[in-house]
Amino acid sequence: MAEIERESMEYDVVIVGGGPSGLSAAIRLKQIDADLNVVVLEKGSEIGAHILSGAVLDTSGLDALLPDWKALGAPVTTEVKQDNFYILGPAGQVRIPNWPMPPLMSNHGKYIVSMGNVCRWLAEQAEALGVEVFPGMAASALVWAEDGNGAERVVGVVAGEMGLEADGTPGPNYEPGMELLGKYVMLGEGVRGSLSKQVMAKFDLSKGHCPQKFGLGMKEIWEIDPAKHRIGTVTHTMGWPLGRNAGGGSFIYHLENNQVYVGFVVHLNYENPWLYPYMEFQRFKHHPMVADLLEGGKRVAYGARAISEGGWQSIPKLTFPGGVLLGCSAGLVNVPRIKGNHNAMLSGIAAAEAAAAAIPAGRAGGEPAG
Repeated sequence: MAEIERESMEYDVVIVGGGPSGLSAAIRLKQIDADLNVVVLEKGSEIGAHILSGAVLDTSGLDALLPDWKALGAPVTTEVKQDNFYILGPAGQVRIPNWPMPPLMSNHGKYIVSMGNVCRWLAEQAEALGVEVFPGMAASALVWAEDGNGAERVVGVVAGEMGLEADGTPGPNYEPGMELLGKYVMLGEGVRGSLSKQVMAKFDLSKGHCPQKFGLGMKEIWEIDPAKHRIGTVTHTMGWPLGRNAGGGSFIYHLENNQVYVGFVVHLNYENPWLYPYMEFQRFKHHPMVADLLEGGKRVAYGARAISEGGWQSIPKLTFPGGVLLGCSAGLVNVPRIKGNHNAMLSGIAAAEAAAAAIPAGRAGGEPAG
């Protein structure tokens, strides 16, 4: 593939992934220096298309990035009013009172949001600052170059490549795409991104850290009976239907318009090889507490995604020659808090500040410090 000729475009910073981390990095870069050329590549058909997260948002990242987000019309309006935590059994549930729960698990002052809508709004803010945002543009390969000492570093990505066969060779309808080159490349691809996995392996970024642990999260959006809707209510559960051989839990978030996010997470270290995570989710929805909530409602959307669950001890080295890992590519989910979007945004902000300082200082192409 090395002999394929591609057109190229040069930028100061190339960002892979139009999620909260990548968009936050792009916005902060332009806030610091409006003359920086910044591009964001998003594989989804539009920004937010691959953001599967009905989430409770800690606004600390948003506060740091755009302190006037309320005045700017951010789609962050449903404040948490009630926090519930239940342990489920086959036929009933026991509520754990709020007072013995660790403060970090409190959701008061947080907001129930659609992160897809939040990211669409962030993309609008980025474009208003002059960031080039390219949806429908997957980054399929890294572009490498040697530094002055003969060591390799990342200098860009290949985007828009299409028509590869299953073995990776060009097919009859092959389109080579183009190289987007940058002084820095920021990878905010989400969990187990293909380019992130390559740089982690090549530079052994996980050396000295615990292996990452993963879970599978499934989510559905339901429109329910208005009489059962309690806007601002957050409910988490653990226990049934998962037994001793599998870990996980659920969430139910009441947002506006009589809608609820219903989600279920299964840790992927389950011991029973016959366990079927999706069917455990289906069983969960038949628990009396959940079935009563959903009765008379209709499901309007659904999806699933991987979740990085290893926590602090599993975070790899975040910088590499030519770039940095952001957000879920770096495993920045805070598992006890069941939150990661604020950490993703803060990681993008920190990476942008380091890169913006390095570029005018003539340190571009190394590892951003900060």
